[in-house]
Amino acid sequence: MAKQGAILPGSTIGILGGGQLGRMMAFEGFDAGSRGALSGRSSAQSAGNGGLGVMAKQGAILPGSTIGILGGGQLGRMMAFEGKRMGYDIVVLDPSPNAPGAQVADKQVVGGLNDLQAAKELAEQVDVLVYEFENLDVNVVQELEQGYHLPQGSKILGIAQDRIAEKTNLLDNGFPVVPFAVVYNAEDLDRAVAEIGMPSVLKTARGGYDGKGQFVLRTQEDVERARQEVAQANVAWVLEQFITFSCEVSAIVARNAAGETSVFPIGENIHKENILHMTIVPARVPDAVQQQAAEIGKKIARAFDVVGLLAIEFFVTENGVVVNELAPRPHNSGHYTWEGCYTSQFEQLLRAACNLPFGSTELLSPVVMINILGADVPAVLKHMPSFPDTVKVHLYGKDLQKLEPKRKMGHLTIKTDDAQQAIDWFRQISE
Repeated sequence: MAKQGAILPGSTIGILGGGQLGRMMAFEGFDAGSRGALSGRSSAQSAGNGGLGVMAKQGAILPGSTIGILGGGQLGRMMAFEGKRMGYDIVVLDPSPNAPGAQVADKQVVGGLNDLQAAKELAEQVDVLVYEFENLDVNVVQELEQGYHLPQGSKILGIAQDRIAEKTNLLDNGFPVVPFAVVYNAEDLDRAVAEIGMPSVLKTARGGYDGKGQFVLRTQEDVERARQEVAQANVAWVLEQFITFSCEVSAIVARNAAGETSVFPIGENIHKENILHMTIVPARVPDAVQQQAAEIGKKIARAFDVVGLLAIEFFVTENGVVVNELAPRPHNSGHYTWEGCYTSQFEQLLRAACNLPFGSTELLSPVVMINILGADVPAVLKHMPSFPDTVKVHLYGKDLQKLEPKRKMGHLTIKTDDAQQAIDWFRQISE
């Protein structure tokens, strides 16, 4: 309880009434980080329709059907919110019994994301499968798509989870990428440094995010340390040229099985200690740069036969945009779409998977999305009772009593015509 009497996120809200109004109140309470019971039916009841679903003649999977989500993290949680709002039942697969997505789903299958039997147990209960996380075992996804409806498929997953495959495929299809070299051992690293030069960035080919598995090479001492890491790790790496760029932007592209594409407004990303700190929309770059990013994003989605969502991070250089990385699922830089756009990235993914028409991606208001890390939570909770009415708080249902400084715990979306003012405001409350 804050001094001024505010009941803060992490508390439990009781609703006298469980009808449609209580349901919508529960959605908003959960989204802001409060606890409660949220479900279209009791979790003790069966959440599936025996695989039959409610299928329209044109192949659309309609509300009343069940969506299975491979992954119950914060992205799965936000997908579950949108699916429940639209009238679908939700089942998630996650190894954590109280995963963020499981808290708002009708049912959870507790199991590892790379456990084929657990994945099949999920698949047997649902009408369509989606994934929220690209570090799944691609073999599990390949097996599932043979016998179940998994529109996202394994092709883009296999490409995006391996930086060698990702950059090679982008290059082969004529898309602009940072100059790179493949490294398997210490001798390869020496050759790669001679070819690419310094400064450069060494990244593991598989895994690694938010700065993990990455090393910046600026001096020969850095190279020596990297040589030791390469020799010990026994994995593949990619050495990328460190290019000069003015900023990073991202495009969130949706594509359905019919080949139709939809692009959200381009966001400008600001990182802090290699973790996405905030996204500013619209990006503070010329319209021509935004159009180039959107067009390349659509072309990549078509080239790789994407069904669902594809997030593309770009470096903005004096010669145009250069592709940095791909993510075939909802992306942190697209969280702004929940309040900022008529349709969120999470709903758009479900629309693509269920073969429904895309929603409008119109930007309703300029917005700044700011990540709430574990280190930010005390300040956010302290100041939340006095937040401006243009600030929306999203907390992901993670334990607020066990804070890891760099763990993503939630995000803020701030409606504003002055991005710098929002940035300064957050900096002030965080100090």
